[in-house]
Amino acid sequence: MSIQDLDPAMRVLIVDDDATFAATMARALARRGMATATAHDPATALEQARDWAPSHVLLDLNLNCETSGLDLIEPLLEITATLRITVLTGYASIATTVTAMQRGAAGYLAKPVDAPTVIAALTQHAPQSAAEPGERMSLKRLEWEHIQRVLTEHDGNISEAARSLGLHRRTLQRKLDKKPVKF
Repeated sequence: MSIQDLDPAMRVLIVDDDATFAATMARALARRGMATATAHDPATALEQARDWAPSHVLLDLNLNCETSGLDLIEPLLEITATLRITVLTGYASIATTVTAMQRGAAGYLAKPVDAPTVIAALTQHAPQSAAEPGERMSLKRLEWEHIQRVLTEHDGNISEAARSLGLHRRTLQRKLDKKPVKF
């Protein structure tokens, strides 16, 4: 895909608490002909969505505040129903992917991610972020996915999730501190 193939009306709002990542991604997308804006917290993101009217949003899952990126999907879609939201996260899991899609996200990408991958996701040519159909996940990945699902069921409460899993809270915390394993 070339720059000429991109829609010149693409307006991408990048919502990420990492200002360096957001600025770098904004520059990369701008060099490829997209208008960009950044927001680093939920209130600014909603304000930018109302005032700037983006066509697409790159939304970080973990915003280092009390609001998860998942909680922003529905309010953003209430502002602009045609908005295409792609969730970005360094801790990808099937549970959060499903939740994001159920809430209205159009895509889901695991960090680290580069500009061509983001552009592919924004233009609906994204590679699949989950395992291919028929491909088996490793035992470690299955464990990670199960932990993420249980954690989601307990609204992120690590103590409750640990009790449900039959683990000590510190053991679960150590497992969560590790990067997600590959499929």
